[in-house]
Amino acid sequence: MQPFPRAVQHPGDYCLASSVGLVSIWPPCYPAGMTNADVLVIGGGAAGLMCAITAANRGRDVLVLEGSNKVGKKILMSGGGRCNFTNLWCEPSNFVSHNPHFCKSALSRYTQHDFIALVEKHGIPYHEKAAGQLFCDRSSKDIVAMLLQECDDAGVRVLTDCAIGNVSFGDRFVVETEGATYTSSALVIASGGLSIPKMGASGFGYGIARQFGLNVFDTRAGLVPFTFTGALHSLMERLSGVSTRVTVTANGTEFTEDMLFTHRGLSGPAVLQASSLWNPGDAIEIDLLPGQDADALLVTAKKEQPQALLRTILARSLPRALVAELQELVWPEFGDIPLAEIGNGALSGIAAELNGWTLRPAATEGYRTAEVTLGGVDTNELSSKTMESHKQPGLYFIGEVVDVTGHLGGFNFQWAWSSGHAAGSAL
Repeated sequence: MQPFPRAVQHPGDYCLASSVGLVSIWPPCYPAGMTNADVLVIGGGAAGLMCAITAANRGRDVLVLEGSNKVGKKILMSGGGRCNFTNLWCEPSNFVSHNPHFCKSALSRYTQHDFIALVEKHGIPYHEKAAGQLFCDRSSKDIVAMLLQECDDAGVRVLTDCAIGNVSFGDRFVVETEGATYTSSALVIASGGLSIPKMGASGFGYGIARQFGLNVFDTRAGLVPFTFTGALHSLMERLSGVSTRVTVTANGTEFTEDMLFTHRGLSGPAVLQASSLWNPGDAIEIDLLPGQDADALLVTAKKEQPQALLRTILARSLPRALVAELQELVWPEFGDIPLAEIGNGALSGIAAELNGWTLRPAATEGYRTAEVTLGGVDTNELSSKTMESHKQPGLYFIGEVVDVTGHLGGFNFQWAWSSGHAAGSAL
């Protein structure tokens, strides 16, 4: 892998710097005070860097201000360090928003295939996992290095450790940080959402939107595990570490993938997906035998193996530990009774629970472990073509800060690439 390019600098360093590491070794080239640019991008994540690259390749002077000590932190930790950077089957239906049509324009103009072409241009090896999910073979660092190389080639200046103190607008946008002030005719907010606060996530972008009169929908954690209380919490604790393939339904939308029991509740891809459709107080339904008619399964087993026990039959399809817990929960009176002695009506009742186990989560684990933030800047306030605010010309919002949230599987990164490209193409 190539070393990180010279684009990343600390706030005082504005010259091209050595490519030997993340921190510039050159002295400042500009006098202290105000620094001008055509475009200021607040946030050096996936969306911000893509926007900066696109705008700079159109001849704009672009400056990226990143609050933390390095860019692309969420990229680096994603996909277990391999970065699920897009999905081959990305469609607008893979996104959650108050306006499900908003994402269509950006997604159609910069597709997953466009980003794959960029990855291949840089010779980054990748592979497909289930359902079109694309991951780096080596490390997510390859994606960050690629983006920074593109920034460097396009002449983008990327400054880290830039904590924003104030944003204002007169005839130009003015962004104040500790010890420095930056101005531009265009300001792009790519600051992300509230998920994973230990990585520096904050509500900064929502505050800027409200400052300029934009509506912001309430936010909540998405792609996040469920938690339970009382007897259900104890059940989850006992089953912690057990995994099985299920169909989870939340508010009419189904997800068929693995489910994992944890010491606090439920996780795994199916549950994380469902969490983005779930509202506090709602129940979820879990089909423990997806693709199977549990009633027919049990009636057939009764005919063919009348002396078998329920737990013996079900252990062929479900983890034994889970079957043992279900026996105590659903059919305790039939634990040691052969199928032949259980009426078909009772078997139908048990089957209904197996195909439709209804649980009511107490909550989710919240932003601490959430992969994304639901809600955010109202898309009715933005142009779907350019991501520019209708109320404040020159102000753009892209990525997670906008009320567009993808399903699990590379869709949120594709939204970052597509929305960043849309804004960058208009700047």
